Amino acid sequence: MSNTTDVAFDFSGKVVLVTGGASGIGLAITEDFVAAGATVVMTGRTQTRLEQATRALGDRAVGIAGDIGDPVHVANLVHEIVERFGHLDIVVSNAASFIPGDITDISNDEWEHLRRTNIDGFFFLARTALPELEKTKGSFIATSSVSGLAGDWGSAIYNASKGAVSLFVRALALDWGARGVRVNAVAPSVTNTEPLAGVTSNKSLLAHFEARIPLGRIAEPHDISSVVLFLASDAARYVTGVVLPVDGGTSAATGQGRPPAA
Repeated sequence: MSNTTDVAFDFSGKVVLVTGGASGIGLAITEDFVAAGATVVMTGRTQTRLEQATRALGDRAVGIAGDIGDPVHVANLVHEIVERFGHLDIVVSNAASFIPGDITDISNDEWEHLRRTNIDGFFFLARTALPELEKTKGSFIATSSVSGLAGDWGSAIYNASKGAVSLFVRALALDWGARGVRVNAVAPSVTNTEPLAGVTSNKSLLAHFEARIPLGRIAEPHDISSVVLFLASDAARYVTGVVLPVDGGTSAATGQGRPPAA
């Protein structure tokens, strides 16, 4: 799988903010925007990862460490971007946490951590960035999940948080469309990233997931990032309020499973 999208986009002169932009899907998004000519500001909690990513990507990638669930950090981040580059054109709300478990086993601290990243982080970012995107007639894109479109066993709080993201996107598209800002989301299924190493390294578990995917494999990060670039591009100029499954056809099924081979 290529490290960058095979689809040609031109984002020369555009300034992009990607939260959670130094690893997994976020890093793929960052790589693709840089390859397409944009200047990308990444934010995340881990300074070393941000430094590694910026060294690999060159001068048009900037890392600023911080907690997306902190409204002061978010406000300062957006202000710094506009002060430094003069404008903000595209925002990708990608940072997320995943905590599985039965709701009766979830601690208050776990719920607080997941909510702070997945819901509060989206809220603070949208509230701060959308007025700047109105100035540039820009685009706000979130990474939701197929888990924000339907339920999973043993993942109620994650489903709830991603469901919040999906409905935030749809409602904000209504509020901001007339102001020239498009708001969309991608909804990936199982993707080959570090948090899912327990799935990808277990051949039988991986086969279980792949058997339910019509395209026959789990996603790679650049399968997701190329769709993000599409949604941010002029090719999607009449697309807003969409939560687009990028799932190899997983959500096309009723969930009843594949019949046994004849």
